[in-house]
Amino acid sequence: MTTIDINCDMGESFGNWQMGRDEEVMPYITSANIAGGFHAGDPHVMRETVSLAAEHDVAIGVHPGLPDRMGFGRRKIDASPEAVRDYVVYQLGALTAFARRHGAAVQHVKPHGAMYSMLSESPEHARAAMEGMLEVDDDLIYLATDMNIYEVAQEVDGLRAVFEGYVDLDYRADRSLIVERELADRDPELVADRFVSIATDGVVEAANGEEIAVPADSICIHGDNPNAVAILEAIHERVGEHGIELESLSAIA
Repeated sequence: MTTIDINCDMGESFGNWQMGRDEEVMPYITSANIAGGFHAGDPHVMRETVSLAAEHDVAIGVHPGLPDRMGFGRRKIDASPEAVRDYVVYQLGALTAFARRHGAAVQHVKPHGAMYSMLSESPEHARAAMEGMLEVDDDLIYLATDMNIYEVAQEVDGLRAVFEGYVDLDYRADRSLIVERELADRDPELVADRFVSIATDGVVEAANGEEIAVPADSICIHGDNPNAVAILEAIHERVGEHGIELESLSAIA
């Protein structure tokens, strides 16, 4: 039987600003990437999201970003590897405290936005972030968004890493993602087809029609996608049809 994790970025609201559909999406996923308060999220949203994940038995991970609320963590910042390490440790510590309040533990780390891009482009920054998370908890799992980061993760002693794929975004032939400014409705059946293709065969069709390898053990669904719930419902129907078992990262890594 094929086993795969479904992860989603969550807890990205703050103050009066609302982002995503966390309550509707949470019942369908196995791992939640919760914003650490730098690019989005705040203490109250963090507490509420951890509580929601615990209620649905969803594994908890931190989604650390650069300190850039206005740009939603997507703008480049000139930060040293040591600074990135501190950013990760700080946000991980905050989420860990809320997790402990709910009798839960943090399972994984998945950097957000411009921080992820920085780690993809600089192995030195990537190693600093990974070593920082291991200093906090050497049982944490790194959720790798691209192959550059995944290869660095495999070189870090004692680090467990899982490669993730995407099904509600398009890939280029070089396996880079085509990220649009605003997510649009996606055909749930097409997205579910992609999910099955990655889960069972480790491949998906790129935007140019070429079949590319995406050897993922976790698949990300964007909770702020307008029809995220319909997509997840279609995926869950296919899971049963194709003998796919959904598990959190800790059961896979």
